[in-house]
Amino acid sequence: MIMTLARALPRAASFAAELAIAALLLAHPSGVGIVAAADETPVAARHAIAMHGKPLLAGGFEHFAYVNPAAPEGGTVTLGILGSYDSLNPFIIKGVPAAGLRDFLYESLLTRGLDEPFTLYGHIAESIEVPDDRSAITFNINPKAKFSDGKPITSDDILFSWKTLRDHGRPNHRAYYKKVTTAERISDLSVRFNLEPGDRELPLILGLMPVLPAHLLSEDSVQLTTLTPPIGSGPYTISHVDAGRAVVYKRHKDWWANDLASSRGRFNFDDIRYDYFRDDAAMLEAFKSGRIDMRIEEDPSRWAGGYGERERGGAKLVRREFELGLPAGMNALAFNSRRTVFADPKVRDGIIKLFDFSWINKNLYHGLYERTQSYFERSVLSSVGRPADEKEKALLSEYPDAVSPDIMAGTYRMPDTDGTGRNRANWRDALKLFGEAGYHLKDGKLLNQKTGEQLAFEILAGTTTNERLFLAFSRDLEKLGIAARVRVVDSAQYQSRIKSYDYDMIQTRWPSSLSPGNEQIFRWSSTMAEREGTFNFAGVKNKAADAMIEAMLSAREEDDFVAAVRALDRVLLSGHYVVPLFHLPRQWIGYWTRLRQPEKTSLFGYQLDTWWAAETEDKSGKKTQP
Repeated sequence: MIMTLARALPRAASFAAELAIAALLLAHPSGVGIVAAADETPVAARHAIAMHGKPLLAGGFEHFAYVNPAAPEGGTVTLGILGSYDSLNPFIIKGVPAAGLRDFLYESLLTRGLDEPFTLYGHIAESIEVPDDRSAITFNINPKAKFSDGKPITSDDILFSWKTLRDHGRPNHRAYYKKVTTAERISDLSVRFNLEPGDRELPLILGLMPVLPAHLLSEDSVQLTTLTPPIGSGPYTISHVDAGRAVVYKRHKDWWANDLASSRGRFNFDDIRYDYFRDDAAMLEAFKSGRIDMRIEEDPSRWAGGYGERERGGAKLVRREFELGLPAGMNALAFNSRRTVFADPKVRDGIIKLFDFSWINKNLYHGLYERTQSYFERSVLSSVGRPADEKEKALLSEYPDAVSPDIMAGTYRMPDTDGTGRNRANWRDALKLFGEAGYHLKDGKLLNQKTGEQLAFEILAGTTTNERLFLAFSRDLEKLGIAARVRVVDSAQYQSRIKSYDYDMIQTRWPSSLSPGNEQIFRWSSTMAEREGTFNFAGVKNKAADAMIEAMLSAREEDDFVAAVRALDRVLLSGHYVVPLFHLPRQWIGYWTRLRQPEKTSLFGYQLDTWWAAETEDKSGKKTQP
């Protein structure tokens, strides 16, 4: 079987923020600083931690609500991925890592509950201790926890992972883990991190830290790309590597966490295979032929009529819409404001006005998309349609020019049209903005009055998936004398160029949760704008945005948190850093009925690790196990 996963460009799941710290660390054989545990009032151990409020599930819960605890184990599922890979090391920016490494091979200290905005439950760390001010977190390791080679997980592994990723990991790891001021090795199975003040999310971020085997790795080896199957503590090991083409994970039947409540009903397939495709059309055909078991669909044209009625080996191809409880996030064309052509926000605003969503939605996407208006669309965190409250006004008072009046009032909407393709009112508004930015229309070209050069830029893409969209947009831009070129490069070149911000405009997606946090720094912070490998693709350098993120991270109460996120939304919208595109109202999944899924879906939608292989019947009536 094969499953297709539509990859966002780039995917996101990463977080970051870099702040200066003072580290007082003593020498230790592992290279990690250790200090003696301080004498202080004991903090009660707990089974979980929520970003705001209390965890939904009490200690001793049996399983998550979105799993089937009686799901059968066995079978194979193969997942389709667009692109290629050249490394099995997901912790550095060098190379393109294979899919699934963080999902199935490397585990974190805590595991996320997907029916809540941001709550973590015990896993490798069976309990935690956190003071009320969240100035520290102690992880108490489950004595049963071990790597797939049988070696137990100890405090040395936790401290090695923290120090190594802090010094040599991806930018988000380095930024987060530098906020640890001291690390204390309390015992073989207990470690404490003392933290910089003011970031209440940091204990949870540390809870999601991947755990690496200190007995197999060194600080030097972690910095290298490799195609040698690594050792982790997760439910799977790597059984097959075909560099750039396929990777296969085999379920570790002696996995140490098999009996944990947080694992029950999950990781049911014996084998998970990722096959790589250079072309999305070929990947679609593989799915329709039955070589692929599942496809997360994001193209309305294919969803509306691209699958057809199909049956193979007693299984049928079906389509299903899954409800999502998360914000839609921001799918957009990102301006690289580092480039001179997009340095002026009036130019960016003018180009936003030339995007004819209604025409594009009707003619390219069967009218199935909804326009994205906010960075936190489809949630209480969105500022759109809501006037700023007193808390927001107080947060923004030091930055009076950071938010435009209509966005402050909640009345702003993305420019729209009647869908006929005649966008004259928006053209007039755009020309006014271009004029204020120093451009004028002459002989059908929009020219810079000082240099005489035409307003021109390149839209860079890593696949042909959205080429129709880019070309339609470029044709609209051409009507006002703007030369927008569309350039498609291979996935390796694309990844290299976005890491170094070598582009004018790209399409990308910033997913969102109900509990946005440190990842917002990785996306919008001034400190990340020039640092290679971050998700600040637009090059945002905005003191108001920095301040709103800081307020969001330090918020203790829900209303303060919501106010800070909405204020951040207003600042980003006012900066015109992206051309917001659109989002699907639900999650679209096509799959073959040889797969089964739980009755309940989590807030996060479909989750592969909760599905399982089902028996099917061939035409003779004989039951088979995929």
